[in-house]
Amino acid sequence: MKLAKRVESLPPYLFAEISKKIAAKRAAGVDIVTFGIGDPDLPTPQNILAELHRASDDPANHRYPESEGLPELGKAIADWYDRRFEVKFTPMKETLPLIGSKEGIAHVALCFIDPGDIALVPDPGYPVYEIGTMFAGGTSYKLDCTRESGWKPNLDAIPEDVARKAKILWLNYPNNPTGAVADIAFFEKAVAFAKKYDVAILHDNPYCDVAFDGYKPVSIFQVPGARDVAIEFNSWSKIYNMTGWRIGMVVGNETMIDALMRVKSNIDSGIPQAVQRMAIEAVYGPQECIDEHNAIYQRRRDRIVEVLRRVGLEVDTPKASLYVWAKLPAGVTSADYAARLIEDTGVVVTPGRGYGLNGEGYIRLSVTTPDDRLEEGMRRLEAWKGL
Repeated sequence: MKLAKRVESLPPYLFAEISKKIAAKRAAGVDIVTFGIGDPDLPTPQNILAELHRASDDPANHRYPESEGLPELGKAIADWYDRRFEVKFTPMKETLPLIGSKEGIAHVALCFIDPGDIALVPDPGYPVYEIGTMFAGGTSYKLDCTRESGWKPNLDAIPEDVARKAKILWLNYPNNPTGAVADIAFFEKAVAFAKKYDVAILHDNPYCDVAFDGYKPVSIFQVPGARDVAIEFNSWSKIYNMTGWRIGMVVGNETMIDALMRVKSNIDSGIPQAVQRMAIEAVYGPQECIDEHNAIYQRRRDRIVEVLRRVGLEVDTPKASLYVWAKLPAGVTSADYAARLIEDTGVVVTPGRGYGLNGEGYIRLSVTTPDDRLEEGMRRLEAWKGL
């Protein structure tokens, strides 16, 4: 048996490898405290769960769902964007639900990339941007993002021949893994770049409502003309603590949305309708949970930042996202630091190198660790003599 080259060259998924390491340590009897994955520990709000229970009893929701989703869900997505960003979309034409935003992010390259085409991918960045490009037969041109640049790419530094060959540009603010944010001026520049070079912008925006200290993240669609060149991925996962229910969305340019819909309809059979009903309830139900969750995450963020600085790491306090991104001392690799930390203390952090070359020398910690375990992890980190 010979596997396809795309699979043979496929690197292990970062978080699958972390999960394996955690499982092995737990099997050996080690008490693990993990800051590895941005998976909210806070439960899905009760009103949303109640809608799932109600909808699951309806036989209409026991059959195949349609890939394009319920019309009511399309309206809910449009209404949510109007309420949150004062941007209007036509339901079902400029909106599309996803089986978690990761599903759409992984498949969307199939809409734009032919073998040999170029995708502009931030480094560091969410690994699926590059992997989706590879599955489509394309090549990723890495855009350097550094602490000095605010973890944003310099679009003017892209070589002219690369810009003219590029088909898509990935952006992600608030950012994973760095927690960096971008303002309207940055997105205006990105839209102008996309129009100049006929590039599609794919903006990944699932942390837009996970923000602190009064900061309000923006949408690329608050820029005039963005609808001509962009789509934006979003999710109920981080906003309403619904990671396990696998439901996200994408909005924007009608032609681009239709292309992804055509790909999806040949691959999946849609989101279970009872889960779609949960999402509708999330949009129209009480919204107090967002501020409540963010207050908890902000308190945890502050505690993690305090301890990391105390043990000698450099940290810029993030305004948004579920992550704290910390710079290691010179000469310490992220993989070595993470490996020694779990071996010596049972504490799991994510090595920055897993997000790209520019992630080397950094680690990422998630604020989705329950309070008691977070305190235990911070105690162990402060007591560790590994550096």
